[in-house]
Order: sequence, then C-alpha cells, then structure tokens
Amino acid sequence: MSENSAAPGTPPATAPGPQPEPIRFFGTTWADHDGGYGLRRVGVAVGSLAAAVASCFLLRFAYEGLEIAEVGSFVGILVIAMFSICSAIAFRKTWEGFAARPKDPVREDSLRGLKSIGFIGSLLAYFVRSLTEAPGEKLRRTEYETARVRFEKRRSTRTGNPAARRTSGRKRPKRG
Repeated sequence: MSENSAAPGTPPATAPGPQPEPIRFFGTTWADHDGGYGLRRVGVAVGSLAAAVASCFLLRFAYEGLEIAEVGSFVGILVIAMFSICSAIAFRKTWEGFAARPKDPVREDSLRGLKSIGFIGSLLAYFVRSLTEAPGEKLRRTEYETARVRFEKRRSTRTGNPAARRTSGRKRPKRG
C-alpha cells in the first residue's frame, strides 16, 4: 500500500505524539481545517436541517393519523407534549455534549431512549453548532492542544543522555 492511500484528514501512523480524535463526518480535517472541511460543514448543516424538516413532516403525518383515528384531544396533546419536551431535552444534552464529556456515562446511557424520541432536538443542535464549527470541535481541540503541550513538555525534559549529565568534572565519593 502506498502512503497516499489513507483517507483524507487521517493523520499519518508514524507521527510522534498525540493524534487528533476523529469527529463524525469530519474525520481529523477539523485539526487543520483541510480536506474539504468547509464543504463538510456546509453539508452537515444542510443535511441536519433537511433531516429535521423531514422529521417534522413525518411527525405531522403521524399526528394527522391520530386525528383520523379519532383518539381524542387528550392523546394528541400528550403526543405533542412528549415530542416537545423530549426534543428540548435532546437539544440541551446534545449541545452540552459538544462542550464537555459526560460526567456520568451511565446516566447518558439511560437518557438514550429519551434522546431518540426527541431526535429533532438533536438534529437542530447539530445544525446550529455546524454553523460555527464542526460539532464537538472546540472540545476536541482543547483536549488535543493540552495533550500536545503535555507531550512536548515530557519530550523536552527527556532530551540528552542522562549519563552524560553526571560527568561534571567532580568525582563521586565511594560508598564504603
């Protein structure tokens, strides 16, 4: 395999130090904003907005199905309230996920069903965030820069031969 066969935006395997973490739809193009990063952001924004609009139409058809079935206004209100509340919670949790890693992964797993019901909120959060950056880019950039600084610091303190530092011209006393 040639060295050019890697996907765009993936770091070379032999690069020393920490590597940027890939982001869905962006790979590692977010690190240097190369490999079609701008087009990917536009594509993600348009795609997530189109998916949210299509999902709203789908929910509208489902609601009309409930009206045709004449289940009553109480059930209709419950369905609207459920999707509204779940979408708001999904938006907030998705938005928070772009800024910080979850503190309690077990709790995040328990909210997975609620976030899947409120999928429109997640799609809208993805759309709004992709207008300014790749979703999760700021978090990963902060982590990546911190890891690079730590790596460079560790690397700079270990340069040179430690045995050569002991020969400063004085003799070490013998142990008896």
